Amino acid sequence: MTQVDTPMENRTGTSTPTEVSAERLYEKCAALANNLWWSWHPEVINLFRDLDPIRWRQLDHNPIALLKEFTPERLEKRAAEMVLYSRINHAFRKLKEYMTGKNTWGATHAGVLGGRPVAYFSAEFGIHESTPIYSGGLGVLSGDHIKSASGLGVPLVAIGLFYDQGYFRQRLNDEGFQQEEYQNTNVADQPMEPAVTPDGEPITIQVETRNGAIQAKVWKLHVGRVPLYLLDCDVEGNKPEDRELTSRLYGGDERTRIRQELVLGVGGMRALKALGITAGVFHLNEGHSAFAPLEAVREKMHEDGQSFDDALREVAQQTCFTTHTPVPAGHDRFDGHLVEEHLGPLRDALGVSYEQLMGLGRVEPNNDQETFCMTVLGLKASRRANAVSALHGHVSRRMWSHLWPWRVEEEIPIGHITNGVHIPSWLAHQMQQLYDRHFPNDWERRMGEAEVWQKIHEVDNGELWETHNALKNLLLQFVRRRVSRQCRRRGESDVAVEQARAVLDPNVLTIGFARRFATYKRADLILSDIDRFRTMVTSEHRPVQFIFAGKAHPKDEPGKALIKKIANLRHDEDFANRVVFIEDYDINVCRHMIQGVDVWLNNPRRPLEASGTSGQKVVLNGG
Repeated sequence: MTQVDTPMENRTGTSTPTEVSAERLYEKCAALANNLWWSWHPEVINLFRDLDPIRWRQLDHNPIALLKEFTPERLEKRAAEMVLYSRINHAFRKLKEYMTGKNTWGATHAGVLGGRPVAYFSAEFGIHESTPIYSGGLGVLSGDHIKSASGLGVPLVAIGLFYDQGYFRQRLNDEGFQQEEYQNTNVADQPMEPAVTPDGEPITIQVETRNGAIQAKVWKLHVGRVPLYLLDCDVEGNKPEDRELTSRLYGGDERTRIRQELVLGVGGMRALKALGITAGVFHLNEGHSAFAPLEAVREKMHEDGQSFDDALREVAQQTCFTTHTPVPAGHDRFDGHLVEEHLGPLRDALGVSYEQLMGLGRVEPNNDQETFCMTVLGLKASRRANAVSALHGHVSRRMWSHLWPWRVEEEIPIGHITNGVHIPSWLAHQMQQLYDRHFPNDWERRMGEAEVWQKIHEVDNGELWETHNALKNLLLQFVRRRVSRQCRRRGESDVAVEQARAVLDPNVLTIGFARRFATYKRADLILSDIDRFRTMVTSEHRPVQFIFAGKAHPKDEPGKALIKKIANLRHDEDFANRVVFIEDYDINVCRHMIQGVDVWLNNPRRPLEASGTSGQKVVLNGG
């Protein structure tokens, strides 16, 4: 039997090469599973899949849950059967080299952050479907952002909340109505560990309100080189309602929302303090975390004896704010009594009046009729602000121009940085192999350079088409599995289940639409002329077919109506095999769709879409 490590004495004083190698093999697999670095490395994903392909799929591609079903001895036996020893050793060595590597872009260009890293705050992080603490685009952007920081070696720590029920699981009933199901996440199946102080003590932070304190423990996840700290209010000592405060993402009323944002911003800053981390930059991803600078101001006043105005000026110099929402109703606003209830103790510590505090969240500081807006606070508490596309920059400058009435719109200090995607997370393995054959050897390190991508013109059309068709077939296999499972769950006939296993045609132009089902995204625009749509789908010579996926917010009834309208097309025989709706849209569904469709459909009402990065992912994969 192949030996992985030199035998060592075991706990009983005796040892055998097999026992030691089995334990060591298991430890290496566990180390891989406990750093989300594996989630953007296809060779490691395939390694876990090969251990048990069926359970891998059933467990939502969760390597920790998978490994719990193996003993070291069974793992070693399976590794021998599948000849996995060298692959496990190679992956483990690659992770170690990655984590200890010093020759990074960040080491050259961001050395000033070495001792004082960026603190990146976000309400959600979409890293992988097995860690369900995200709902959609904002979270996926946050996840891609910290993965990119890890790859570049930018000194950065991330702060968020741990939602033990995550966002909801979506199921459609017989009538096509969206049903929300919440499931508890098993912490033991997540790559998390309690965050500890420099002295090794588990961290619990406390945030005071007028009605008592809220406590939160802090978890730590490793996302490559970036530590992600998540605050969790399910702790002894909290009131029952506060223990459930972080249970659901974007759930509850305004009072729940402000309490979550208090924990994220103020609690996140106190967690950094307990960790011994002094940030050089605060990056607020959307207004949810805008309370963080106020806590930073309090710290400066307490530690350096500065006045409120001086401390605010200094904190603003090191704060960046990213706004994502071009719709006025999408910005969090709170009544004064909620602000005083939750920010009152912090206001006392800052030494400012109720009117001064409210003024920080108002466009017109002295307007008593105006509510407290988190985006306004974020803009006032930062000296760098950006929208997420050129068009969104124009919209944001116009939307917030009243904050700078003495400036013309073009000089409003909100720039734009177009959202991007983390290529290793979204590029299909087959397409990566094609790039490896034709692009420069170091293309993955130079993917931001235009000349690298010019090599695509040298790729044979037949080779590109063959790769694309292979990915398209994988997508159709995935869709058929999901649709047949949906039919079976609804108790439909065996005939219907069998028909679902044959939906869609690999030789037909396949169009994908997948995103949040908000009405302004117009999922049903293509159905506005249903007769023309029917003609397109049933055309004898040039038919088309559609795959839809997406969730509506639980309170968004018009969005739910759109889902029902599209999902119920399956009852029309002309559309039954040509239009499908995939339930429970998540990163896994997104990955399959963007890698396999021929055409990506995106037709939001201009200018209400801030950015939209799914199209970038499709083009990357040959769509």
